[in-house]
Amino acid sequence: MKKRNKSTFSWVLYDFGNSAFATTIMAAVLPTFYYDVAASGLQENLAASYWGYSQSIAALIVAVLAPILGAISDFSAAKKKFLRFFAYMGIIASVLLAFVNEGDYIFASILLIIGTIGFSGGNVFYDAFLPEIAKEEEIDKVSAAGFAWGYIGGGILLAINILLILKHDWFGIPNATVASQLSFASVGLWWFIFSIPLFKYIKEEKKINVKREKSYISIGFSRVGSTFKELKQYKQLLIFLLAFWMYNDGISTIIKMATIYGRDIGIEQNDLIAALLITQFVGIPCTFFFGWLAKKITAKRALTISLYVYMAIVLFGYFMNTAIHFYILAICVGFVQGGAQSMSRSIFGRMVPDNKHAEFFGFYGISSKFAAIFGPFIFALVGQLTGSSRLGIVSLMFFFIVGIILLKFVNVEQGIKDAQRLTKPSEVVEIKVK
Repeated sequence: MKKRNKSTFSWVLYDFGNSAFATTIMAAVLPTFYYDVAASGLQENLAASYWGYSQSIAALIVAVLAPILGAISDFSAAKKKFLRFFAYMGIIASVLLAFVNEGDYIFASILLIIGTIGFSGGNVFYDAFLPEIAKEEEIDKVSAAGFAWGYIGGGILLAINILLILKHDWFGIPNATVASQLSFASVGLWWFIFSIPLFKYIKEEKKINVKREKSYISIGFSRVGSTFKELKQYKQLLIFLLAFWMYNDGISTIIKMATIYGRDIGIEQNDLIAALLITQFVGIPCTFFFGWLAKKITAKRALTISLYVYMAIVLFGYFMNTAIHFYILAICVGFVQGGAQSMSRSIFGRMVPDNKHAEFFGFYGISSKFAAIFGPFIFALVGQLTGSSRLGIVSLMFFFIVGIILLKFVNVEQGIKDAQRLTKPSEVVEIKVK
């Protein structure tokens, strides 16, 4: 029992550590540093556009790798080796960001892409350990603990880094630029320290390597293709997935582009970073609130409300001028961010056949990665062509409008019936025999 608890705690600590990459590098400090330092000398709208292109390239590579890595995870007995490889890739990229100086926007973009691949690739194998370290009846609890401690770990280091940047003179640091560079290195160190327990205490289940007749690439993409073909039997689930692709692209773009957009319209770095810290901690109780709201008015209605709030955020973002405005937006994003994600996952899960959870949720995760490509690209392209990031943020309205329209056509109750009808006992037996 103690051994299992140690493994579970070690697994949770990894999320505590690597979430610092998502908060400090992807969302808060690096976007403003990229704008002010790495892309200095570029036209202002180009700095925001190049950041958007970098995010899209990273998302594209991660999306292409995801099914391949999923196949490796399922068929190999080397999850820990692959997790260590990708974790070190992200850790090293984080530390190297400390050496980015004025005009080094290409170097910064490359490191962002490498770090994102390490972060996302590692999570594929990290997630795959969950069924091994938690009992079946405890999986939901342990999974939620990972998310919660991830919020806390990412938030703690971000708070420390904000203090480092705002009060750099207290620590004998000459300026905010050097403090930002040190914060990137701190992410690598934080991530490495809290990865040690996982690498030390979690023992991979012994299993025989499955003999493969195809490459991991072929296996990965054939799985995606077969799942997509099978989705045609589940009309409501397919419509919901199309809606999810649209509005989730808008949500992920807001997360990735908010800080550099704020900097582009003249809001100071300190205010931007502090506001995102608020988002981090507002999101925790508000996610639970949406869980309560879903019980009162249904998950679909709760999700729709969150998407209308996102539309208001986009509109308000277009007219935003002051730091106070950005603080208000940060609170609004914190209010709906976790709720939209949790409601989406619960709606999808209710319409998935009982005997196909792993297959369909794998497709759900991969498709969400592909969906994250287009929003930052459209934002960047519109901003570059028009010379205004404000028009780039307005372009995100398209994703939410189409998502909401498609969501209206989703009949969740019918989707549940379809899943039950198409889950035949004979089919379950057949799968077991195979």
